[in-house]
Amino acid sequence: MPSSASGERPPQTRRTATVEFVRGSVRGSRRRALATLPSLFTLANMLCGFAAILVSIRGQYTLAAVLIGLSVLFDITDGAVARLVGAVTPFGLQFDSLADLVSFGLAPALLAFTLFSEGRDEWDPLGWVVCFLWVACAAIRLARFNTTIDPTADKRYFIGMPSPGAAGIVLASVFAFGDSMQGRDRLWVLLVVALPAVLMVTNIRFRSFRSLVSPKSGRPYGLIAAAVLLVVGLALWPVVTFCLLAYGYLFAPVLVPVVAPLAGLLPARLKEVLS
Repeated sequence: MPSSASGERPPQTRRTATVEFVRGSVRGSRRRALATLPSLFTLANMLCGFAAILVSIRGQYTLAAVLIGLSVLFDITDGAVARLVGAVTPFGLQFDSLADLVSFGLAPALLAFTLFSEGRDEWDPLGWVVCFLWVACAAIRLARFNTTIDPTADKRYFIGMPSPGAAGIVLASVFAFGDSMQGRDRLWVLLVVALPAVLMVTNIRFRSFRSLVSPKSGRPYGLIAAAVLLVVGLALWPVVTFCLLAYGYLFAPVLVPVVAPLAGLLPARLKEVLS
């Protein structure tokens, strides 16, 4: 009986060995390319954060806010891509945290300080303290997230305000109140920085929207409707929409228990998406 019929492999020749080597190399290259893809989005996140720091120093505050906003998008995308291609690795987790410290730690703090500071006046030391508080809390938040991964925890929630959400408060404030964030009546700016900074290191639970980015259902109608409303709002009323999103997320732990009794009025499909 031929060896192929008996289940035995035919003797390997130099040609078959070369073909198998090439095929294995191609498969390995594809796996490496897929594993590298999330890190490219993380690198773009860091690049936008670094660029935001540079333009903040030049006084281009609106551009800096836009760049940090792009960092938020890249930060959301790199996690979604990593889960999609099955490339969630310890390296990716640490690299993502380092990028987040640049984009959501240093960049928002420097943006807020350059808006607040008038240059060596009596309030500058207070600005130093509050902006350093932001950087310290962002670093603690990211380090705690990396070292306290609990497989039994509820993945729908973050413990402490996530740093991209906290950065969104600063961005929304820059877009809405950038002109009034300078001048003598500007101490309220420190509250915009201090409150989200402290919330980053609390044990207050904030909703995670990973289930919306990567919905389990094959018919994500609720997600599509929400995305359409968001796009329309940003196109027609960008500042108002952005402020509603940022400050709504800030006060969500207080507002959600208040409006929770109204959940019974929502359609079952929408409740499934939001649950």
